[in-house]
Amino acid sequence: IIVLINGIEGAGKGETVKLLSEWMDPRLIEVRTFDQQTDEELAHPPAWRYWRQLPAKGRMGIFFGNWYSQMLQGRVHGRFKDAVLDQAISGAERLEKMLCDEGALIFKFWFHLSKKQMKLRLKTLKDDPLHSWRISPLDWQQSKTYDKFVRFGERVLRRTSREYAPWHVIEGVDANYRSLTVGRLLLEGMQAALNKVEPEPAALTVGPLAIHDNELTLLDSLDLSLHLSKDDYQQQLITEQARLSGNMRDKRMKSHALVAVFEGNDAAGKGGAIRRVAAALDPRQYAIVPIAAPTQDERAQPYLWRFWRQIPARGKFTIFDRSWYGRVLVERVEGFCSESDWKRAYAEINDFEEQLTDAGIVVVKFWLAIDQQTQLERFQEREKIPFKRYKITEDDWRNRKKWPDYRQAVGDMVDRTSTEIAPWTLIEANDKRWARVKVLRTINEALEKAFGKDKKK
Repeated sequence: IIVLINGIEGAGKGETVKLLSEWMDPRLIEVRTFDQQTDEELAHPPAWRYWRQLPAKGRMGIFFGNWYSQMLQGRVHGRFKDAVLDQAISGAERLEKMLCDEGALIFKFWFHLSKKQMKLRLKTLKDDPLHSWRISPLDWQQSKTYDKFVRFGERVLRRTSREYAPWHVIEGVDANYRSLTVGRLLLEGMQAALNKVEPEPAALTVGPLAIHDNELTLLDSLDLSLHLSKDDYQQQLITEQARLSGNMRDKRMKSHALVAVFEGNDAAGKGGAIRRVAAALDPRQYAIVPIAAPTQDERAQPYLWRFWRQIPARGKFTIFDRSWYGRVLVERVEGFCSESDWKRAYAEINDFEEQLTDAGIVVVKFWLAIDQQTQLERFQEREKIPFKRYKITEDDWRNRKKWPDYRQAVGDMVDRTSTEIAPWTLIEANDKRWARVKVLRTINEALEKAFGKDKKK
């Protein structure tokens, strides 16, 4: 349950939340206040600070200073214009829709006072020696910008009040009324959710998935015979590693971070490619995040939560060994999520990656492709060599039987999520040498392209 607290200063927001903690079990309530952004938060995309604090299933998170507070304060004080406010509003709508689709209940409360009531309340508190400390600089500041704040607040409320996450305007003059009203709305909303009969998933308003004639996919266009000789490999590997090392130390990296996503067939050589990338870097510059089946804590959150928490700060590099694309690959093929879940995930992932790139993060995505015969040979080699045997599991053999299903899922994934800002790079990986060099070269080209755009700004 996510409770967003917004509105006029002095309208009783804090007092109401204090009462809620008394009425309910406070052990299940997490109150979060998002004040001025810290240096760590400023080094990440704006939504990062909120995703990290989302409550787990079965808990309630009460957010002061949430995404609505940030956009309103920015517009009221002229830090940006209406166009940026509209973008922030659209982003909030997409975030809330995604959270609700993942099972969250969102309650949005706007506590209201008229300008006259606000000034009277501030004067009363100021003259009371026992309570004057409760007046903050923000209270006085808002008293001077009241008209602007209300005007832009009305605009935000109109645009973002939806059936799945409606706004509730709470008159803040009478303490008993506002507290009982908020408590009643929360109780009724939770009871309605508990008693709700799950409807059949609605048809998604998205275009059809790609139709692959004669069962051909994008992967069939790859020339898997591409290879490098040992000498060429050594020379090109050293060149690209030195190039990457220089790019990561470039002063322009202070404006960027780097995210590399590695997906591919089992035994396609993802681990070897990642090791060659890491070998070019100072260990303090990067983190490698291996993604396995979600833990119990991760299953209690929206599926993107565990990835948002690992997004790097500016100047850093995070390598994902498998990623959020599991939703449209293994979860789709193995039936771990519903069809409506994985179909809507394409748009959610594109939005997620757009937020990353808007914050200056360079996103590179690799699919390492091998043919079935090469995979079989590598599986058999792993079984024969003792120190490689741990790499082969029953799941690997079982997944081979679903090869056509995975190829279809990969084709749809690339069709849906290869965008100008975060394109997929398909890697011909039958030859590991070729694959490793192409991965390094692609990362370098992406970084240098981002640096080139910096010059034009």
